[in-house]
Amino acid sequence: MKEFIHLHNHTHFSLLDAISSVDGLVNAAVENKMKAVAITDHGVMFGAMEFYKKCLKNNIKPIIGCEVYVAQSSSRFEKAKKTVEQEVSSDSADGLASSNINYAHLILLAKDFTGYKNLLKIVSIGHTEGYYYKPRVDLEVLNQYREGLVATSACAGGVISCYITRGDMDTARKMTGKYKDIFGDDFYLEIQDHKSIEAEKKVLKVMPSLAKEFGLKLIATNDVHYIKKEHAIAHNIYLNLSAKQSRFTNSSDVQTNLRYGTDEIYFKSAEEMINLFKDYPEAIKSTLEVTEKCNLELDTKSNHMPNFKIPASEKESKNLDDYLRKLSFEGLKNRNIKITEEYETRLNYELEIVKKMNFSGYFLIVMDFINKAKELGVLVGPGRGSAAGSLVCYALGITEVDPIIYNLFFERFLNPSRISMPDIDIDFQDDRRDELIQYAKEKYGENSVAQIITFNKLAPRGVLKDVGRVLNFNFEEINNLTKHIPIVFGKVTP
Repeated sequence: MKEFIHLHNHTHFSLLDAISSVDGLVNAAVENKMKAVAITDHGVMFGAMEFYKKCLKNNIKPIIGCEVYVAQSSSRFEKAKKTVEQEVSSDSADGLASSNINYAHLILLAKDFTGYKNLLKIVSIGHTEGYYYKPRVDLEVLNQYREGLVATSACAGGVISCYITRGDMDTARKMTGKYKDIFGDDFYLEIQDHKSIEAEKKVLKVMPSLAKEFGLKLIATNDVHYIKKEHAIAHNIYLNLSAKQSRFTNSSDVQTNLRYGTDEIYFKSAEEMINLFKDYPEAIKSTLEVTEKCNLELDTKSNHMPNFKIPASEKESKNLDDYLRKLSFEGLKNRNIKITEEYETRLNYELEIVKKMNFSGYFLIVMDFINKAKELGVLVGPGRGSAAGSLVCYALGITEVDPIIYNLFFERFLNPSRISMPDIDIDFQDDRRDELIQYAKEKYGENSVAQIITFNKLAPRGVLKDVGRVLNFNFEEINNLTKHIPIVFGKVTP
């Protein structure tokens, strides 16, 4: 059986660049009977956990990575004149040969948990210290956090290839030596062949001899941005959604005027890749070698909550469960309601489930920063979502809705038969959120507090208007067409 593993793949988390979903990427690996697959989005790891879990669910080895941006100047703090986007022409990758490019690309893959942590650190530094058009790192960062990582030289805009394409072989050799010094035998020279990209042809001519000169191995990839070849048209439209003016003169132009200059960046079968690189069998073999090196295991079941410390003045409570019980009953009494048997039974029931699921600390932490908000005079919402069904939340002052009066079910919030973290939605005064975030950092530690990104998705009506604009359709016609997309209960149907 012919084997090949895709190790350079983008999902829709490479924003406005790729259209593959995480599901689509994993399913493609399954359909092509590949034992492993990698995720290497541009400068981010938004899809890493979703990818990891879905790979395991489908008996595919997950290889978590990232295509990071490396500053072409000596330091991530230094700013160059132009970005790749400004240099690359609209239908060709040859612009990557420019000497004014702000960054180059590098693929990093986690071999183990140490590598995964280092990859997270590298990506974070890119955003917090090296951001200039893109989240950039430099050789200093790569050298400091190299342990547990495999590196490949990426595409035609990669850390070695960009010098080859502009004819600067002296610097190409110099940088090859530097990356070998950092990553050793875990550094591979990447080759790609999308047939119509001249820059790649230049790289393909030079890389084999460069690999031989430095005792490195070639590795073949396809820089996957979509799953099927026919997705190239949708991808081309997607790439132009952010453009102020359409670059297509008519609807058929979108099929030929490809912004990336090729329709070959799809998830090819092992047979296709082996045939494509039949003159470089070692580059195919390297994908299997790297797959064997990468054996990342993540603990996705344990909860990693910060510790809540019981006040030193509290003598009655031996543990967090006792303390939560005490505060819950005291809080219920302070609500000035008649505590009937129904309330006691319900509160005891909820507390037992919270104890059994080991979430007492979570409730105490949420109660703590809500109390802090009220102390500071920060407006706090009354509570929403399934947490409103918890009498414990009501007793602690987390919510202001009595679930007994409104017949709300606790099981929608916390269910012992479906073990998952509680999700308490809290609304704070928007111009004072930073005060509470700072309080949480000071009390529970910087490494225990994070803000979570959210993503907006294009709705059907919006998609239709955007695609119509890109394809130069008459606005009035498209606008009238969108009105025929039905809305049910205030939402556009998918």
